[in-house]
Amino acid sequence: MISVEAARAALFDLVTPLEVEEVPLRAARGRVLARAVKAARSQPPFAAPSMDGYALRRDEVEPDALFKVVGEAAAGHRFDGTVKPGQAVRIFTGAPLPEGADFVVIQEDVTRRGDLITLGHRIGEKDNIRPAGVDFRAGQEVSPPLRLRPADVALLAAMNIARVPVTRRPEVAILATGDELVQPGEPPGPDQVVASNSYGLAAMLEAAGALPRLLPIARDSEAALAQAFALARGADLVITIGGASVGDHDLVGRVAADLGMEQSFYRVAMRPGKPLMAGRLGGAAMIGLPGNPVSALVCGTVFVLPVVEKMLGLGAHAPALRQAPLGVDLPANGPRAHYMRAHREGGAIHPAPLQDSSLLTVLARADALLVRPPEAPAQAAGDLVDFIPL
Repeated sequence: MISVEAARAALFDLVTPLEVEEVPLRAARGRVLARAVKAARSQPPFAAPSMDGYALRRDEVEPDALFKVVGEAAAGHRFDGTVKPGQAVRIFTGAPLPEGADFVVIQEDVTRRGDLITLGHRIGEKDNIRPAGVDFRAGQEVSPPLRLRPADVALLAAMNIARVPVTRRPEVAILATGDELVQPGEPPGPDQVVASNSYGLAAMLEAAGALPRLLPIARDSEAALAQAFALARGADLVITIGGASVGDHDLVGRVAADLGMEQSFYRVAMRPGKPLMAGRLGGAAMIGLPGNPVSALVCGTVFVLPVVEKMLGLGAHAPALRQAPLGVDLPANGPRAHYMRAHREGGAIHPAPLQDSSLLTVLARADALLVRPPEAPAQAAGDLVDFIPL
């Protein structure tokens, strides 16, 4: 067995960032920016008022000063003249500031009668003007790698960027194996269970930015597995579920080897998830996950998501760890790293009482994986521990 860290490093060695493609701005949310993009214009492109009011000359601002209103400026409609001494222009938020004006008196500080305004007595020093380029300037860069959030998409739109260079989404073939499995919605036989791992992993991968492709369930025969691997051709990453252990019916490693898989490692010192296998098969990386539902999804969090992030150009990183105080006492850990399903409550983290790797209800209720290193000593309530948010 190898350590979790060694397994993750070996997995990173199996993949490289994928190529770059351009997508319309409307399709950019959630994608990973692959090349720097530059603003095509400044924002705002002109000085503009931050409040509705009257544009005039700062050196004429004093209580009871009288001005003649000579025009109006609104968003999308500038005042074409020049503001001269004793003149003011009615102006609305977002309109270009007229030439000659360098101060905006907000409308609440003005009394208007016809074309004449009189300034009040409570005008402060604030000019109520947004300078040109105060948000960003033409040529300013947005740098990669960056997973684009809605705010980032809005920024790119304001920069007048219509097409965005992003890393291609990795295509991931997901192959569940086992005579005991049926698809959701199918009536299971008396000795069968409903396949759940592949659907949970597909949801996890979609959220991470990959393109999962669910393959038909492969039965426990070498011919069926070979046919299933053929269906996975063209994928960037092949994930198998089940059949990676050492039992008489665990055929995935044997069939993959016959098809030319170059194995990187087999078995990891962790629980749940010890029977993990990885290598390269054809042009794809391959990860063989355990068949137990919790094991498969925990390994998805610990190993698969970091691999996908590297393929997307986000670098090779372990899942980010946070810390919280324990809510209960814990005994010493054994020789394998333990990823305990847990929930956070009242500022503390509480591991679930039941940690069996078949219990999906426990995982579904968890919002964290409490990480205990190999041979961790006994810990008391209140001790700080590491966890991975779910």
